[in-house]
Amino acid sequence: MNDKTLKVGSNELELVDFRLFKKEADGTIYEGIYGINVAKVREIIKMPKLTELPGSEDYIEGIFDLRGVVVPVVDLAKWMGINIPDENEAPIKKRVIITEFNNILIGFIVHDAKRIRRISWADIEPASFSRGQGRLDRSKITGITRIEGGEILLILDLESIVEEMGFFESNLEIEDEIEKFHGIVLLVDDSPTARRIEKEALEKMGFEVIEAKNGEEGLQKLNELYAVYGEKLKEKLKLILSDIEMPKMDGYHMAAKIHEDKRFSDIPLIFSSSISDAFSDVRGAEVGAEGYLVKFDPQKFYSKISEVVKAHSKGLING
Repeated sequence: MNDKTLKVGSNELELVDFRLFKKEADGTIYEGIYGINVAKVREIIKMPKLTELPGSEDYIEGIFDLRGVVVPVVDLAKWMGINIPDENEAPIKKRVIITEFNNILIGFIVHDAKRIRRISWADIEPASFSRGQGRLDRSKITGITRIEGGEILLILDLESIVEEMGFFESNLEIEDEIEKFHGIVLLVDDSPTARRIEKEALEKMGFEVIEAKNGEEGLQKLNELYAVYGEKLKEKLKLILSDIEMPKMDGYHMAAKIHEDKRFSDIPLIFSSSISDAFSDVRGAEVGAEGYLVKFDPQKFYSKISEVVKAHSKGLING
């Protein structure tokens, strides 16, 4: 399952719409509507036979073998602290969504998987609430969007969730000597955590970092920089480092607009994303990206940025 059929730069994404049911204190059943990017979903299966892991958290239901790969399975509702109704109280049809991102496989148990929705990033708003259900605060929500009937669909930030569970750690620490550079990097990412980690790494490389929260803001920052530096911007701005999944305007759409603008088309762009499917780097190249990084691999991060920045600096000198 993938979103290969989406036109690159269309500013759309496809979501798996899934449901989690909650039994309220008064006995009523609440149906929560959630979504995750199809690009992070390998497949959706019925509940497999699981092997329990003694001593693990209660929301980790166990592991199973998926064609030779051991996959941990998490009960998402348990992790969220939801009071789960009995199966005779709600239309629960348990499914396991097998996800792949940051180069790891994890299964999430949900109460139903409804459909695939195609949505424009322009219709997705950042989460504006402070607390959700249990552990689900706004740092675990990529965005919100309205669907039919005025219902709200929450798009989950799986990376933040599994990091909190301890499956991996986000950092760009490296023991080797880091090559030093000068100039500006425009860092575009809706995740404050990702921006902090990548900003610190870029500053260690000697760059001045300007931040933007989505593609719209990224284009705005480029225009502001051009107003200051004019044609000299090609010398000052060494790199644009961008996430892909962002409300309002995604990274692909922003990159396509940059590539079409003669003022900015010569400035190198690298994508840095948690999406680790087999197609995203190809899509990135289609909109002019010169590299694709899966978060967070320190060695690849530093080497790719050094490679691209040096290549363009050489081109400017030779030009």
